[in-house]
Order: sequence, then C-alpha cells, then structure tokens
Amino acid sequence: YVCSTWGNNHFKTFDGDIYQFPGICEYNFASDCRESYKEFSIHVQRALNSNNHPEIQYILITSKDFTVYLRPKLAVVDGRIVKTPYYSSGLLIESNDIYTKVYAKLGMILIWNQEDALMVELDSKFNNHTCGLCGDYNGVPIYNEFINGGASYNSITYGNLQKISKPNTKCEDPDETQALPSCNGHRDECERLLTSSAFADCRLRLNLEMYIQACMQDKCACSGNEDSFCLCSTISEYSRQCSHAGGRPSEWRTRDFC
Repeated sequence: YVCSTWGNNHFKTFDGDIYQFPGICEYNFASDCRESYKEFSIHVQRALNSNNHPEIQYILITSKDFTVYLRPKLAVVDGRIVKTPYYSSGLLIESNDIYTKVYAKLGMILIWNQEDALMVELDSKFNNHTCGLCGDYNGVPIYNEFINGGASYNSITYGNLQKISKPNTKCEDPDETQALPSCNGHRDECERLLTSSAFADCRLRLNLEMYIQACMQDKCACSGNEDSFCLCSTISEYSRQCSHAGGRPSEWRTRDFC
C-alpha cells in the first residue's frame, strides 16, 4: 500500500517495483485516474539542491474538498498559510523539524522528510485506479507501468510520461536513450549493512534484495566516495519502511556512520 521516493532518484511503486528516475520537473506522483471521478492528485516538484542531490521542493495535494501546498516548514491550505497541527474536516497536517505528515480521510497518508524522502500510503479502494510515478496499484509488478500492451518502457521513458506540462515553464526531460548504468559491485558491503543486527526485525517484513540493489546503485553512482547522501538515504529508507511495516529497527546510526 506504500509508494515512496528517496535519495539518489529511487522510486518504489505501490506494486513493489524499484526504479531510478533523475527528472527535475513537476510530476504526477500519485493520482486517482478514473475517467469519471478523480478523488485526489499528488504532484511533486523535484530539483537539485546546493550539493547537487535531488530533493523535493514542494508537494501539491488536490482533492474535491481541499488543496494543500507543502514546502519545508510551510503548509498552505486552500491558499492560506496554516499553523500545524492543522485540523479540518477530513484533513490533518502535522509537522516537526524532521517530518511533515498529512492524513486525509479519503484514504491517504503522506509523510515527507522535507528533503528527499516521500512516502504515500493509500487505501486499497484505490487498487487499479491510480497513475503517476507510483504506478497503477494493480498488485502486479512491471505490468502496465513498464510493460503496457506490447510496448515496454524503460524507467526514464516512464518517468517522463508523468511530467506535468505547465505553460511558461521550461524543463528538460532526462534523455531516454541514456539508460542508467548497471551496477554489479558492492553487494557484500550493502548486504552487510542491511542485514546488521539493528535490522533483525526487518528481514521478514521487506524485500531485502530491492534495497540491496538500490544501495549498490548508490555506491556505484558515488564512485566509492563515502558521501553520506549515497549510502545513508537508502539505509534510512529501509529503516523507515521497516517501521512502517510494524518492525522495530534498533539504533543503526553511529558517530562515524550516517
């Protein structure tokens, strides 16, 4: 029921596919895409921060009852800046220094770390009804996101299809022919980090292999630099998803690591 994005352009769809997409435009993250009746949409604007790392600049949530615009440390509801916790019928927004959380009665929970990591949980009533970077929520990996009819898409083509076209905004699509480099190194190190005793309670709750692959991609992308963003963002995501699935990761950060 959870879709997320984090770190070095990683995305995990509702159906469990993990892919990378480096676009820095405004995108449909997850929306109700029924023809007749659309209950909500979530758009995200991505950009590179001063360290050249991808971050989410703002999130726009639209439903028939409210519009919420979020920036780090700012929440705007129906055009008015609001103090949090903010409560109105069917909507609760909480925020602290680390997270902004939105609970909508229509069946959505959104959690944003005000930087790179966003997690959205949707009620199962939206099965097969969504579109966007989070996919169609039909319970079947790959199908209808990356294979549709006879056509197959790579992750960059798929991501570019989710761009929100806005007049007067020039935003370059990443090149679909430049597939992200594959990466086969660093498996042992990533496996060691993700199977440390701190995560003993997570092993059976999550698909470990997907996070190992994401960690390997990060290590390759950072070409061996011990850049904390590279490694820490995927391990943080593993820890968050484990907690969200009811697990109890123990303290894994140390003075020297993340």
